[in-house]
Amino acid sequence: MANRGQNRRYLLLPPGSIVDRYLIKGFLRIFIVSLLCFTALFAVIEFFDRIGTLVESGVSAATAFRYLVYKIPLSISRIIGFATLFSALFCLGMLAKTQEITAMLSAGLSAKRISLPLLCLSGLICVLTFLWNEGIVPVFAHRAETLYKTEIKKKQQQSLFGTKDIWIRGERGFINIDSFDVKHNTLHGITIFSLSRDFSLEGLTGIPSAQWTGERWRAENGTEWRFLPDGKLAQSSIDNPKTISETPSDLMLLARDAEEFTFFDLQKQITEMKSKGMDATSYEVDLQVKLAIPFISPLMILIAVPFALKNRIGSGLALSFGIAVLIGFGYWVLSAFCFSLGHSGALPAPVAAWLPNSIFALIGIYFFTAEE
Repeated sequence: MANRGQNRRYLLLPPGSIVDRYLIKGFLRIFIVSLLCFTALFAVIEFFDRIGTLVESGVSAATAFRYLVYKIPLSISRIIGFATLFSALFCLGMLAKTQEITAMLSAGLSAKRISLPLLCLSGLICVLTFLWNEGIVPVFAHRAETLYKTEIKKKQQQSLFGTKDIWIRGERGFINIDSFDVKHNTLHGITIFSLSRDFSLEGLTGIPSAQWTGERWRAENGTEWRFLPDGKLAQSSIDNPKTISETPSDLMLLARDAEEFTFFDLQKQITEMKSKGMDATSYEVDLQVKLAIPFISPLMILIAVPFALKNRIGSGLALSFGIAVLIGFGYWVLSAFCFSLGHSGALPAPVAAWLPNSIFALIGIYFFTAEE
């Protein structure tokens, strides 16, 4: 009877108890150190991945350093889930090795109650990750891409958006492209605005589409409107009109990635694209991904607890890192596969973005709620 009362007392252990604070402190120490280490590792990988381009462009060491610094917020966003998984495995593994987990279980605490503070903390990390991705990542990602395109690749910053609604400065005006089909190297809805020296509009040229031949853009026909001296507008058809001098590679280099948009900016971009009758499938997937990515941290805690508590893994750094790599790699492969299916239109955007989280959530819940 005494033991039963004692067990009941510990099972009703209020949140914020000494045990909770002890677990949170231990987790946070490892989490901060691992996040710093993994971020530094990603910076080194990014440097060696770009070293050929940096050397060929002849940029200064200060420019290369600025580029790497601008990439750090995006790197943190990508590895925070892995850092959460590793920290949970290593923290609980150390407690298991020192028999502290055994002591907690013997005192009446269930595995679910032991993991409660870590689950609550992962929820906080989830919220902070979303705010980080909205407030910090787009700003620094845009700076990094602008620096890479203009100072490293020596391309003039001309495009305002990505492969949709592109604006480019031409020789005597501006060129607007409704959409750029990357798969087929085709431009759709080309409008050329011809300006005079005083920046007044001289005329317009409308071209339905243009196909890249490997050497230049080929357009079969177009329509030209010219303002006559008497103010009237003259319309004429033209064959083989000149479009743009930029190649498909140049357009892709000038494209703006989804990481450079906030959630609400991307949502606005999708609405504008749909109002013009454009295909926004790829951006719709990216929009859902922005919501799904922050939930990686709670999922990783859900996966880590059964490994650490019920399987009693040791506190070895190599073992914890190895298990984290296997789980993280599995999630990355599944996510990349689902996202690619979503971008191609094979899966609806919400399904493509949330399917990896759903699968891992079901796996985590199954093992988390299994009999101890």
